[in-house]
Amino acid sequence: MSMVLVTGATGFVGQTIMKLCKDTVACPSLQNLTEEQVYKIIRDSGADTIIHTAAIADTGVCAADPEASYQANVQLPVWIANAAQGAKLICFSSDQVYSGTEAEGPYTENMAKPGNVYAAHKLEMEQRVLDMAPDSVMLRAEWMYDYYLKKPNYFMNILHATQALGFSSRQYRGITYVKEVARNMEAVIGLPGGIYNFGSETQKSMYQITREFLGYLGKEIALEDAPPRHNLWMNCEKARKFGVRFSSVEDGLKQCAKDHNLH
Repeated sequence: MSMVLVTGATGFVGQTIMKLCKDTVACPSLQNLTEEQVYKIIRDSGADTIIHTAAIADTGVCAADPEASYQANVQLPVWIANAAQGAKLICFSSDQVYSGTEAEGPYTENMAKPGNVYAAHKLEMEQRVLDMAPDSVMLRAEWMYDYYLKKPNYFMNILHATQALGFSSRQYRGITYVKEVARNMEAVIGLPGGIYNFGSETQKSMYQITREFLGYLGKEIALEDAPPRHNLWMNCEKARKFGVRFSSVEDGLKQCAKDHNLH
């Protein structure tokens, strides 16, 4: 029987994968362990597939403590790749690898240019893991959301807003319902090794998306056109060709609201 080992299994993404995907087993916390300890946990697990979701994902935290960011976002996945030895390794990267890109987008996988510490570490992680294990899959994931109280996300920010919101009509970014991430894991496991943009797509600005979603929720709150921010939107055609499919950003938000009886 196949077995999928999930790191970060109590985190936002990991716990959703654990709930919605079959044959998953939670990996013990790998925080503050030595390379030898990580190696033993991974090897002793006997996993056929490893889904690595654990990370320090807050860009501000990574900028304030680059050493901790490097340990969590580069060194740990490299250790896991070294221990995987034949198991399929899937690592969550980030759309932040496009944060320094001069082009407007949407970005294809060859256009990465990091603009912050977190993004630089994620890009290095991708390159080093693939050098060690070419069959590994790197998922450049978008900002994910759900009805989730432990961590801020777009959906909760809109739901709890009581004062004016500001989003730019000149910023384009994909955001993704985390349950669709989990439901795509079976297709992801079948992907050939490489880097994939991963998430919902849109042709609308964050201002347009927010305006429409507020209307869908029946939420009357002022929406201001904020100054432009760097685009973080991706062309996900590469993964789509292999059966990885997401709703549009707009439809994903509506589905999340329906799932939680908020419409």
